[in-house]
Amino acid sequence: MVDTFSVESRLHIREFDEGRDVKVVGKLERKCEIGTKKGVSIFTNMMGDPLSRIRFYPLHVMLVAELLESKELVGVVRGCIKSMRTPSESLLKIGCILGLRVSPSHRYLINATYNAPNLRKGIGLKLVTSVEEWMLRNGAEYAFLATEKNNDASRNLFTNKCKYVSYSSLFIFVHPISFPAKQISKDIEIEKVNIDQAISLYRRTLMAKELYPLDMDSILKENLSLGTWVSYYKEGGLLNLQRKEESEDIITNEITSSWIIFSIWNTCEAYKLQLKKSQPLRFLHTTLNHARDKIFPCLRMSVSDSLCRPFGFLFLYGLHGEGENLGELMESIWRFTSRMGESLKDFTVVITELGFGDPLVNHIPQTASMSCIDDIWYTKRISSHSDEKDDELLIKRQIGNVFVDPRDF
Repeated sequence: MVDTFSVESRLHIREFDEGRDVKVVGKLERKCEIGTKKGVSIFTNMMGDPLSRIRFYPLHVMLVAELLESKELVGVVRGCIKSMRTPSESLLKIGCILGLRVSPSHRYLINATYNAPNLRKGIGLKLVTSVEEWMLRNGAEYAFLATEKNNDASRNLFTNKCKYVSYSSLFIFVHPISFPAKQISKDIEIEKVNIDQAISLYRRTLMAKELYPLDMDSILKENLSLGTWVSYYKEGGLLNLQRKEESEDIITNEITSSWIIFSIWNTCEAYKLQLKKSQPLRFLHTTLNHARDKIFPCLRMSVSDSLCRPFGFLFLYGLHGEGENLGELMESIWRFTSRMGESLKDFTVVITELGFGDPLVNHIPQTASMSCIDDIWYTKRISSHSDEKDDELLIKRQIGNVFVDPRDF
């Protein structure tokens, strides 16, 4: 059992100071790199900006855990707040917890005075409760986080210690890229739409999701969003996107068969991943909702020279399909994204994440190089003023078709 007094008396939680903490936090997160017994380790290269993952949100914070006596930083957590809509048209302000890290040297600290053999839980718990308090002060009603299904340590911390409940199960699909990418079928057209057309299309298609952000226009306008496309069969008809002269977009869909809309997010410009030592990769333990923790269990390959350098990936988001013949269209999307990556520096994999109830899950290309791992979203009500109907919606039922925000991955 953790002696709370020992943690409280020795630990100070404060906001990240960009002027003095950048190098220290970078060093701390490199210490938290994930590895195998043979020495393969993975860490996130934030390219000198620890806030790069959360700068997209107007409301964001990064907290650090500092030992009072030595002033050593021993932990870090990031948080952000965004507005979401539910199927019942409820508007919710939700906080997301990202990137919880505790220094390995303080995970099992023996303290004879306070008899605290497992300080890790105390530091992690204190960081989580502190970021929850920040969210509550800024109007959030619920806190959300994600962790890999087999990560027992994280699941125990959040469900047993922090009282989070499972909210949704998702699948992360990862496909390593081989150059050159395969050609797209001549029967398929992939047409790019402009920002206004994309916003109009998503205004309609997002209604099929059980939870989605209200600021989809902001996501599409981010520099890391490379664009939005629609994939469809040429013989099925043309995609006709028209615009009123003085009003909102009118979308006339003349496609008579199947089609899929998708957008691409370029993580290569925000942060990259890196390996150390050339050993075969094994399945690795994961931590909180950090892309580097989710990708490598799926890369069934040896560490090559190219992987020893920092590299990034393209993330497919906003996927929505209609029609019966979606399999070939999905395959064309993966090939299209891979071909796009050929022009990007240090591009290695294509990734997407879909809820277990998303119809497109059944149309992901089933190839030997396509890997899948299970992800779980957890939630917790932090505001005492939330409506009971919202509690029934968010906590007591599993949702299967959700929008995965590329800013959170």
